[in-house]
Amino acid sequence: MTKSRELPAYVYDLAGLDAHAGAVRAALEGVELYYAVKANPDPELLRVLAPHVDGFEVSSGGELAHVRGLFPGAAIALGGPGKTDAELFAEVTRVHIESPGELRRLLASGRPADVLLRANLDLPVDGASLVMGGGATPFGMDPAGVAECVDLLERQGTVRLRGLHAHLASGLDAEAALEVAAGVLGHARGLGLTEINLGGGMAVSYDDPGALFDWRSYGKGLAELRRPGEVLRVEPGRSLTVYCGRYVTRVIDVKRVHGELFAVVAGGTHHLRTPATKGHDQPLATGEPGEPITIVGQLCTPKDVFARRVPVRLEVGDVVEFAMAGAYAWNISHHDFLMHPKPAFRYIRGE
Repeated sequence: MTKSRELPAYVYDLAGLDAHAGAVRAALEGVELYYAVKANPDPELLRVLAPHVDGFEVSSGGELAHVRGLFPGAAIALGGPGKTDAELFAEVTRVHIESPGELRRLLASGRPADVLLRANLDLPVDGASLVMGGGATPFGMDPAGVAECVDLLERQGTVRLRGLHAHLASGLDAEAALEVAAGVLGHARGLGLTEINLGGGMAVSYDDPGALFDWRSYGKGLAELRRPGEVLRVEPGRSLTVYCGRYVTRVIDVKRVHGELFAVVAGGTHHLRTPATKGHDQPLATGEPGEPITIVGQLCTPKDVFARRVPVRLEVGDVVEFAMAGAYAWNISHHDFLMHPKPAFRYIRGE
C-alpha cells in the first residue's frame, strides 16, 4: 500500500482492469472494440487494455504519437473536431471526417486515406449526461453535411469512404444506447454504408459506483441489430478504466467555518478535476461514519471541492481514498495551478 509520506498518489488496479476489460470483450462478441485514449492515456493501463481491444481511438497528434510509441502496429482511428494538417494527413487506420471543409483539405493533399464520416444526428438521447449531437454543437455534420461529403468522395478515387461514425451522447444505459444505435444504423444503411462506429458514452454512475453498464445486454442487442456484412465498432473510454483508479491522499487540517465542518486534504482538483468538472461528489472508497464533512483541496478557490457533507469521520493525518479515479482525472486536470507537487503513481499488478 502507498505510504502516507508518498501521498497524494494515483493507485491503479491493473489486475482489476484486466478482468473488467476481458468481461467487456466477451460481452461484445462480433463487435469491434476500440479504446478512447482521451479517457486515460497512462501507458500501464494501455498495456493492459491492448490484448482486449481491436484498436485505439485518438483525438490529437500527441495521442497518436503516444500510442504509436507503445504499439507500433496497432489499429488507430483518428478523430477530433479541429485537426491540423499534420493530424489529418497522418497514416492511421481510419480518419473520422468532421466537416466538408476537412474533407476538402484531405482531398486537396492527394493523400490516400480510409475515412468515416462523423454524423451529428437528431436522435433522442433521453437520460444522457452529456449531449454531443442532435443540435448546434461543433461535433460532426448534420445529414446535409454528410451528403455533401458523400458527393465529394464519389468524384475521386484516392480517399476511400468506409463508413459512418456517430458519438451522440454520454451517460446512456444499455437500453438507451441500443435505441441510439438503431437510429445510427438506419442512417448508415440509407447511405449504403456497412461500417458503423457507434462511439462510446456508456453510463458510469459516480452516485452509485456499483451500478455498472450492462455490457451483456448491450452486446446481445447489437448482435440482433447487426445485418450480414456489417461491421459494428464501439469506442468506450470512461466505462473501461474509471473503476480501476483511486486517488489517495491525507488530511492536513480539519476546521469548522460558520458551523460547517471541512477537511483540507493534500492535493486537490488540480490533480483530480473530475468532481469539479462534472459537478458531483467524488465517491469515497472507505470511511467510518461521522458528522457530515466537506472535503476540499489546497487550492485558493472555492471550487476546489472533492465531496460535500459526506457522513464520514476524519481527523488530521487520516488517509482518504477516492474511488472511480481511473478516467478523465489526472489527464484533464490543471496540473500547474499554484505549482503544488505532482501526485505519485502506483500500480497493483496482482499475483
